[in-house]
Amino acid sequence: MIQYILECIAFQLLFLVIYDLFLKKETFFQWNRVYLIGTFLLSLALPWVKLEVLKSAVPEGYAINPQFFMQLDEIILTPKNSEGLQWATVPWGVVVLYGGMFMATVLFGYKMFLLHRLRKMGKTVRFSDFLQVTVPNSEVAFSFFKSIFLGEKVVEADHEGIIQHELVHIKQRHSLDLLFFELMRIIGWFNPMVYMYQNRISELHEFI
Repeated sequence: MIQYILECIAFQLLFLVIYDLFLKKETFFQWNRVYLIGTFLLSLALPWVKLEVLKSAVPEGYAINPQFFMQLDEIILTPKNSEGLQWATVPWGVVVLYGGMFMATVLFGYKMFLLHRLRKMGKTVRFSDFLQVTVPNSEVAFSFFKSIFLGEKVVEADHEGIIQHELVHIKQRHSLDLLFFELMRIIGWFNPMVYMYQNRISELHEFI
């Protein structure tokens, strides 16, 4: 598993370096969007392909030793008659992994709760293409799926340009991209590449 994670991160780093060096400044924004999402998904599949190739390339007679070492990761040595040392058998790596996923899930749930609270406390007006939520005593301006959240101070000013801007996000379904990377942050909370990918896709959305 550790080898798979490291290879995923390595592929993601490679794809991001290529993006930053050759594609980031280009104006093919939609293709860049496909590149970012596509290469992230590709990075999750490539290590499996590589592992299968290596497995088939190794002669059967020599496949015992690598398999033996890989199985060592799953073996937990427990001293005989040592009930007081049972804590030593706890797979702390698994505890940390799932503990981080739990915390990331809680954080994501808290974001959704804040979004729900904004909708409840705001005044909603339904239009043909979107739902406008006017948030009192605020200067927020963002969209989530087909809802546009505008602070009361923004609505009082000339906000037609902001509406048009957010409508592009809605029509392009940019919230799906962000939601995808939010879920990837829950699964791979320890992977810095996920946060970098999300940053790049958010920045690209604004260019679009």
